[in-house]
Amino acid sequence: MRIFSALYARVMRWVRHPHATRYLALLGFAESSFFPVPPDVMLAPMSMARPKRALFLALLTTTASVLGGMAGYLIGMLAFDAIEPLLHQWGYFDHYLEARAWFDQWGFWAILLAGFSPIPYKVFTITAGVIGMPFVPFVLGSAAGRGARFFLVALLMAWGGERMEAGLHRWIDRLGWLTVGLVVLIVAVVRIWPAQ
Repeated sequence: MRIFSALYARVMRWVRHPHATRYLALLGFAESSFFPVPPDVMLAPMSMARPKRALFLALLTTTASVLGGMAGYLIGMLAFDAIEPLLHQWGYFDHYLEARAWFDQWGFWAILLAGFSPIPYKVFTITAGVIGMPFVPFVLGSAAGRGARFFLVALLMAWGGERMEAGLHRWIDRLGWLTVGLVVLIVAVVRIWPAQ
C-alpha cells in the first residue's frame, strides 16, 4: 500500500501553499505556549522544497517560537493554577516536574537545552514563568536554543533540497512502514518487559 507516498505528496503541496509561511509562524508560536505539534513538521519540508528560503524560514520559526515562549512564560506566571489540571489531564504534569528539576539543577542552561529536549518546549516556557526565571535570560536562552534547533533543521533540509525530496518520494512508503513496524515492536517490548 502506498499510503505514505500519497500523504507525502499532499504535505509537499501544503508547504508550497501561498499561506504556508503564515501557518509556519502560527505553529511556531502556538507550540511554544499551548499546542502539541512542533513546527519542525512544516519547517523541514518547506526548507527542502524551497532551499533558497531556508534561512528566512528558520529565522521566522525561531522568532515566532520565542514570542510563543513569552506567552507560555506569562501563562506560567499568571495562570498556573488554572492550567495545572490540564497538565494532569493531558499527561504533561510529569514533564512539568522534570522541567522544574532541570531548572533546579541547571538554571539558565535548562531553557537553552530545552530547544533540543524531548520534553515539549511549552512545558519549559510555562515552568520558567512559574518559578519566576529572570525574563531577559529566558528570552536569550529561548532564542539561542530554538534558533540552533530550527537553523539546523532548515539547513540540513535545504542542503538535501530537490535531490532529497526526490529520494524521499521514492522511499517514503518503505520508510513509513519501517517506522510503523519499529513503533509496534517498541510497544510490544515495553508491554512484555515488565512481565519478565
